[in-house]
Amino acid sequence: MRAKSSIASSLLSAGLLMFLLASGVGQAQQIQLQDNPPDRYTVQKGDTLWGIAARFLKQPWRWPDLWRMNREQIKNPHWIYPGDVVVFDRVDGQPRLSLERGGGGASGATRLSPTIRVAPLAAAAIPSIPAGDIEPYLSRPIVTGPEGLPDAGKIIAARDQRVVRGAGDAVYAVNIPETSGTEWLVYRPGKVLRAYDSNEFLGNELHYLGTAHVERFGEVSTLRITSAREEIVFGDLVVPAPREELINYVPHAPDRAVDGRIIALANDSVETGRGYLVTVDRGARDGIEVGHVLAIYHPAPVIPDPRPYEGPDILSKLMDQTRAVVPPSRYLNLPAERSGLLFVFRVFDKLSYAIVLNTTEPIVVGDVVRKP
Repeated sequence: MRAKSSIASSLLSAGLLMFLLASGVGQAQQIQLQDNPPDRYTVQKGDTLWGIAARFLKQPWRWPDLWRMNREQIKNPHWIYPGDVVVFDRVDGQPRLSLERGGGGASGATRLSPTIRVAPLAAAAIPSIPAGDIEPYLSRPIVTGPEGLPDAGKIIAARDQRVVRGAGDAVYAVNIPETSGTEWLVYRPGKVLRAYDSNEFLGNELHYLGTAHVERFGEVSTLRITSAREEIVFGDLVVPAPREELINYVPHAPDRAVDGRIIALANDSVETGRGYLVTVDRGARDGIEVGHVLAIYHPAPVIPDPRPYEGPDILSKLMDQTRAVVPPSRYLNLPAERSGLLFVFRVFDKLSYAIVLNTTEPIVVGDVVRKP
């Protein structure tokens, strides 16, 4: 999953469209700059937009605020490339960022305006976040309703009696229309995903196994397995590979309150940490979108109040001439402490996939996610 891929980088690439002054004292007070931000930083190969933002801001998700990006610019920014120089200064006491293309001198600092670059350069642009772990999740996750995928193709047999198959093996499958193309993805029904608090059904997750190429179409088609992350067996499903689409985005906070839960961890781990994937029970219907940064909180337990009871006595007559003081049961709600940040990179209607950006303690199922 951590294999480097120029395609994954282009899917994740993000840059900046317009570079304007941060407006107003109020906004400047809200944006927390690093104590000693650099005057200039030359973008290096391997950098991410999140990492660059963290050099200037204590809250990297506030990057769009500093650049005065509107919602459309956040979703469709221009690229930043290795060799470009991000310049930080102040005008009338307000912070300003500008960009020098290709590492030019200070006189080359300009505000970006819409430009056109040759398409192959997109793959060289810096990504929003490291691409390795999330590459398979950008175009391959499938979450279905209760009915699943009744029209999906199915692997039914092979040329010998071995049950387990892998890369290079030929298999036979049905429901493989020629109009759907020659490239297919292999899946297996996975876990049922439900909301943490309400137990609402959110979807059936199909577990991605690998890829296959159609060698011959027919009522029973011949497929060659071209890659396999896990063992492939008879009964596994195949669906047409979707066309890859470029997704540009900038890390940013939601514009409304979010109150969700982490409902699953990658590989069904007990706990997870930085760089790993989680599933959140909030999706597009809840206002979640690609690029959202959410804060993670570990729910604090409710504990009995250890302080002596100083209220009025509650008398309970147990029998004649005998009384006992019965203090009421009292509990304290401990404040939830923020334990990390996550970055949403794939959104479905009722749920989302995210990568953990940083954490101060292990992340577990049931942790709360909110607007930072």
